[in-house]
Amino acid sequence: MPGELTREEILRYSRHISLPEVGVDGQERLKRARVLCIGAGGLGSPATLYLTAAGVGTLGLVDFDVVDESNLHRQIVHGTSDIGRSKLESARDRLRDVNPHVNVEPHQTSLTVANALELISAYDVVVDGTDNFPTRYLVNDACVMAGRPNAYGSIFRFEGQASVFAAKNGPCYRCLHPEPPPAGLIPSCAEGGVLGVLPGIIGTIQATEAIKLILGIGEPLIGRFLIYDALKMRFRDLKLSKDPDCPVCSPNPRIRQLQTYDQLCSSPESQAGMAQQEASGTMMDDMTVAELKSRMDEGSAPVIIDVREPTEFRICRIPGAVLIPLGELPARVGELDPQAEVVLQCKSGVRSANAAAFLRGRGFANARNLTGGILAWIDQVDSSLPKY
Repeated sequence: MPGELTREEILRYSRHISLPEVGVDGQERLKRARVLCIGAGGLGSPATLYLTAAGVGTLGLVDFDVVDESNLHRQIVHGTSDIGRSKLESARDRLRDVNPHVNVEPHQTSLTVANALELISAYDVVVDGTDNFPTRYLVNDACVMAGRPNAYGSIFRFEGQASVFAAKNGPCYRCLHPEPPPAGLIPSCAEGGVLGVLPGIIGTIQATEAIKLILGIGEPLIGRFLIYDALKMRFRDLKLSKDPDCPVCSPNPRIRQLQTYDQLCSSPESQAGMAQQEASGTMMDDMTVAELKSRMDEGSAPVIIDVREPTEFRICRIPGAVLIPLGELPARVGELDPQAEVVLQCKSGVRSANAAAFLRGRGFANARNLTGGILAWIDQVDSSLPKY
């Protein structure tokens, strides 16, 4: 019969089967289960490794990125020999080696409004290994609409969070955070850093919750929000109630179909700045690193404002750049001349784009963004600087 264990599988999972809460019936439920992991990075690495080892029959993977050397301190499903490879190919090969009885279904794509419901509806449980707010809200809303529980996790610097959202009668992510934060308010892991072992802890918790949901055992993190502080080695377990006015999971939701979530994460200042320039016909182009280098050589360089964090600034910097971290920019805008030509710069161009839009909304007509940030500067201008 489909889902029955083979002799090899009984041996492989014998320590599971010996648990009264699992047994043969439970292991067969795992074999019949379909779990979708969105992201094959920091959280997805430990989650998929343990779900595969546990014998989840079908494991879907959604990712479109390639393995970078900076991933390797935390993304343990990949190795040094995988640098430059598709994360999906790298993860698939590693997971097949861990357990050839598991069917790995790769989805080489980003999660979008067009494909989220179809992808998520094809699985029993979702493991959210995303690292940005637009996709996190998209995963949540699609899980609610598809009726699929979401084993959620997030990491930043030394803190991790985990919960189970969108389970039957349980809260969803929007019950905790109804709307996304303004763009640039919270740095990503690439910008703010993350302790390498942290995703191993949180990703393993996500895998644990997914297994408990499949088996129907224990007390899943439904209506509970787990916070882990690695520096203090402390867990906190907070109660989380379902919001009767939640915009997506309440009896009368305001959100009934998936939205384009990138727009929701734009700050009011950024939107105002761009709208003002569009109305006046003065939309500024970004500045390339080649143009900036040429202007510096000519002695006509604009004011360069580095909006990264001080720790990043110490690693590498563009000559003459002034450090004003993005979070400090609103309070320090008075230090800048609104009439001056200003170029905003960060690591890759995301934070600085928000900073440029913010300044333009405050009347800085000559504020521009440096395309590609300091990474592009290193690639195209000064390869002696260290990448991070």
